[in-house]
Amino acid sequence: MRIRIVDAFAERAFSGNPAGVVLLDSFPDDGWMQNVAMEVNHAETAFAHPLPQGGDADWALRWFTPVTEVAMCGHATLATAHVLHSTGAHDGPVRFATRSGVLSASTGPGGAVTLDFPTAPLTRVDAPDGVAEALGADPVAVFDTGANIGDLLVELADEKTVLGLSPDHRNLGAHSSRGIIATARAEDPAKGYDYVSRCFFPNVGIDEDPVTGSAHTALAPHWSGRLGRTDLTGLQASRRSGLVRTSLRGGRTLLTGRAVTVVDGELLTP
Repeated sequence: MRIRIVDAFAERAFSGNPAGVVLLDSFPDDGWMQNVAMEVNHAETAFAHPLPQGGDADWALRWFTPVTEVAMCGHATLATAHVLHSTGAHDGPVRFATRSGVLSASTGPGGAVTLDFPTAPLTRVDAPDGVAEALGADPVAVFDTGANIGDLLVELADEKTVLGLSPDHRNLGAHSSRGIIATARAEDPAKGYDYVSRCFFPNVGIDEDPVTGSAHTALAPHWSGRLGRTDLTGLQASRRSGLVRTSLRGGRTLLTGRAVTVVDGELLTP
């Protein structure tokens, strides 16, 4: 079967967040999918198969990190939509049946993909004991992002603080089910982004995720509320980095980015 590596939220190869994409006739054994994800060894590998026509969704979709299955993943969903569109496997908008409900994706002019995801419910909480030490910076505000994401969103003083983080990943994982989203307002919006973030997910085997679509379902309502605009652009400032355009639509958040297929190969293990 075919396996592809796609750089998501990327304008060019070797940037953004790489994801494996495997299209199937049906889902095989969970252990096999976990082994493939471990072999691919990117933040997530997506597995998808078509569903019968006439239902609520067009394709079933699951996501695995190298160590576990996750409930939501934005960049691997974008990568899957890109593969379906670029190979002709699906025409028009596509609806995915996932553990987080039905998620949709549409491909616009120039190949940009827009995901329609549920907006994360943010609840302000006290900073847990030890989170400042583990992160290496004092929080300005801390928010729980709800069960679907399972992160703490931590606002920091400024962009420079976010860019300079060198967290203790081992201790960071004690404070949420997946990890920490660290964010601050952009110092200079003229550079093309309104806020900056970095994402650390040690509990699912990802010390730092390059570009995290699901995190922006929490970042969008947070910064839209602070900046007074529903349409924003976020920079996730990892070593690979990537831009995510966000549009807050009440209970839904639209995430837009591009993707590039870097590897198109054959998976030989049955």
